[in-house]
Amino acid sequence: MASTLGFLLLSTILLASQMNCQEAILHISNGGVHREYCLVYNQSWTPLAESLDKAAQYPLLNLTTTTLCDRSSVPPDVPAALVNGSALVVQSGECNISRKALVAQSLGAKALLVVNRKYLITPSANESDYAKVRIPLALMRYRDFQDTKEAFGGKKMRGQLYAPPPAPLDVSVAVMLLIAVSTVALGGYWSGACERQRLPGVGADGAGGREDKADSGDVFLYSPLKVVVFVGLMCLMLVLMYFFYNVLVYVIIAIFCLASATALFSCFDAVLEIIGIGTVRFSVRNWEFSVRSLILAAVCVSVAVIWVVYRNEDRWIWILQDLLGIAFCLNFMKTISLSNFKICVILLSLLLIYDVFFVFITPFFTKNGVSIMVQVALGPDAATGEKTQGNMVGIPAEPGTPTEKLPVVMRVPRFMAVAQNLCRMQFSILGYGDIIIPGLLVAYCSRFDVWVNSSRKIYLVSCCIAYTLGLIGTFAVMLLTETGQPALLYLVPVTLITSAAVAARRGEMKHFWTGSVHKVLDSTREPLLPEGRPG
Repeated sequence: MASTLGFLLLSTILLASQMNCQEAILHISNGGVHREYCLVYNQSWTPLAESLDKAAQYPLLNLTTTTLCDRSSVPPDVPAALVNGSALVVQSGECNISRKALVAQSLGAKALLVVNRKYLITPSANESDYAKVRIPLALMRYRDFQDTKEAFGGKKMRGQLYAPPPAPLDVSVAVMLLIAVSTVALGGYWSGACERQRLPGVGADGAGGREDKADSGDVFLYSPLKVVVFVGLMCLMLVLMYFFYNVLVYVIIAIFCLASATALFSCFDAVLEIIGIGTVRFSVRNWEFSVRSLILAAVCVSVAVIWVVYRNEDRWIWILQDLLGIAFCLNFMKTISLSNFKICVILLSLLLIYDVFFVFITPFFTKNGVSIMVQVALGPDAATGEKTQGNMVGIPAEPGTPTEKLPVVMRVPRFMAVAQNLCRMQFSILGYGDIIIPGLLVAYCSRFDVWVNSSRKIYLVSCCIAYTLGLIGTFAVMLLTETGQPALLYLVPVTLITSAAVAARRGEMKHFWTGSVHKVLDSTREPLLPEGRPG
């Protein structure tokens, strides 16, 4: 059951995206009271200071009763001297933002803030208007400006507009790297440990060259045709998600909830088994139960249920999602076994093509020019909720029904993105597929270490090092190009080449390729099977 759910979920987990935002901060003060609010601006049109110390301070003038589409729209009871030198706060609508800015500029205003009740979209104008506007302008949430009235009690407020540049390398990248590498290494080690326990029970056919299901539910893949069919089903699933996202997203959430709870149980149970915590068993009507298993099941189901209920609470729910995701990846790597290096090459190569095609090629066929992979990752409602097109960004101005996201990524908050986190939580994201797919190769290398009785686990260690270097390269290219990258484009070649090079250097390429359990070519090593075992 868990294996079936895992295969269904894997078809949707090769997704990742990166936001390119233009958020800024409005710092309002009045004596000892200070507040900061989210702004959206156009950095190529009206650049702002990069720090609060360098930002000019203006009196804030509340003109939210007008849209400021012409000079006559200023209320008659507002003296011109008060407008001159102030930062005007006006309503959106009736005319474009460049028109409002030109009117404010003609009145002597030093800055313009436009409050919006719906979405804060990066301000833009006709090319001819860009050079005419010489004052800073930005968009602000209407509810935030209402909050200023309560916070400052109608007293005179002074505001500063600034946009701290995002750090080129956020701490979240290092955290994400640690999570991914640790998960791959631990999953590979776990697969090798299970293989060591399973080895004495293998039949005459050996450990490779067959498909088998052990008592634990583990699945061995050996047929290239089945791998091709599996990848084809993944492509079909992704296309279906593209056209029927609003329905299938809940199916994926349900599958993830069940599969991750099962995986979390498996991981905790293995840890308690290693620690040596005993268990008390009892029987009810010929059904035998374990107290430890019942407690673990209750805990794991509770964690999954909490995640489902609060899955849209960005401030803290990412911790539970990452915990469930790590457990899911570990259990998948332990459960699904590739029988030989040939299957590894076929599967990883096909998934590399799959990843590149749906990221780089499909934009030429979609109506909006967005790749199917990115569209599915963001959801069909992302254009109104979290839109990214070129350097344009849109942020909801009022709380609303959150857009459902596929729970198939590791998420770590960008701790150093101050302005972005003020507007909404920003995350570094890595798809589960970028962990699981290379992880299956790492798991095979770990099992091969068991077969050749490698005390230094040379295959596991070398493949983990290759994965680490490949992931670092992925992050480096992402930071240099400022665009999301299909990680498998870098991870698959480096891990496959490294594993093959190690096998060739040790003279074990034939057996590494076929997954054979016959004795290795080097007679100084112990045979792959214990003495007396049939080949």
